[in-house]
Amino acid sequence: MTPSSIASHNPADPGDVVARVPAPGAAAAADAVERARAAQPGWYGGGAAARSSALSAIAGAVEAAAGELAALAVREVGKPLAEARAEVARTAAIWRYYAQAPYEPTGAVHEPAGGPGLLLTRRRPHGVAGLITPWNFPYAIPSWKAAPALAAGNAVVLKPAPEATACAQRLARIVRQALPDGVFTVVPGGPAEGNAVLCAADAVSFTGSTAVGNAVVRTATARGVPVQAEMGGLNAAIVLPDADIERAAAHIAAAIAGYAGQKCTATSRVIAVGAALDPLREALAQALRALPVGDPADPATVCGPLISERARDRFAQALGGLSVVAAGTVPEGPGWYAAPTLAEKVPPGHLLLREEVFGPVAALLPANDLADAVRIVNSVPYGLVTSVHTGGLEAALHGLDRLDTGMIRVNAPSTGVDFHLPFGGAKASGHGPREQGRAALEFYTSSRTYTLSP
Repeated sequence: MTPSSIASHNPADPGDVVARVPAPGAAAAADAVERARAAQPGWYGGGAAARSSALSAIAGAVEAAAGELAALAVREVGKPLAEARAEVARTAAIWRYYAQAPYEPTGAVHEPAGGPGLLLTRRRPHGVAGLITPWNFPYAIPSWKAAPALAAGNAVVLKPAPEATACAQRLARIVRQALPDGVFTVVPGGPAEGNAVLCAADAVSFTGSTAVGNAVVRTATARGVPVQAEMGGLNAAIVLPDADIERAAAHIAAAIAGYAGQKCTATSRVIAVGAALDPLREALAQALRALPVGDPADPATVCGPLISERARDRFAQALGGLSVVAAGTVPEGPGWYAAPTLAEKVPPGHLLLREEVFGPVAALLPANDLADAVRIVNSVPYGLVTSVHTGGLEAALHGLDRLDTGMIRVNAPSTGVDFHLPFGGAKASGHGPREQGRAALEFYTSSRTYTLSP
């Protein structure tokens, strides 16, 4: 049964209801797609200059509202203020980057195999892009999906996670001011509304859990529409004996506990190679204990609350029976807080080594050598990102090509995304073409081949 309303709560103060809106239902979501389909030809037909100008205006409006947007993300999804400000800045940069995309070539001219004439390829928008997005990056993820879709000439219908309803609606007010009616629509809601968008859109982009993502892929594939799905990771950090241990520990601690580990790129397995194990254990335990945990509105906070009581219960379940090397402290009060935690001697098959917990916890695992570390990285069904920490690139480069992950970061945290480069993972971490950069423009368009004969 579809809920009558959608509500989001402040994770740091669950009694604070940030947004409560009526659940529109599946029929209303399908109608939104049809209105977008009617508006799309005019949007695309307006030309590259109009689309570029509109996306530039959105970038400027995001920057103008930066303080308000960051404060709303702090309140609705518990994002620490420093990270919220960084996300808003990145959101503006994403819109500005794609504002140049309408001027990019959309095809090529080829010589025919024989005789006079021309062979042409041209890329065209699909029509309506249906976007289903999570709560943890309430501005950046909808933007890195919507901006290239709009730049290519599509209309967009966005179904955000219920936990980020207010953020999505605020972003929508900014975006819609620069666009014709119907070109960008936010449909709040849950599974019913999401499924309606999935079953009506001409292309689908999803970010979320593996179970839901696999269902999205099956439905879209059965319909014959393009689909991409980013479904998280069980990311590892490899630390070699020649690494700067203190620096590596600082990077890894931030990747474990930043935003309470609620990122698909967070580190959840730390693999210490050989002699790196003992010094890394000590340095990482110290770094995790030192991370500020508390009110996300405090500019010093690194690890804020988890998104919900259910998420906190899952975190506690993941720690059951484990040998804890280090655990931070959590503030008293009503928020859904969890202590940054490092566990050791985690038994094979444990939840922490099988699934993405989405909390500030990681397992410390020993490896005999780099080959053993690569084997451990590749032993799970996921393959989004791996970080490698070393004092010399020779050993790292020797093993990089054997890692079954879509992204590899050397001497850097596993977290962090360059929006102008392809983003995505291998195996259960993703399906379909990559997001971001030029790869996104290709996903939101289809190629047509023209033969012109005299």
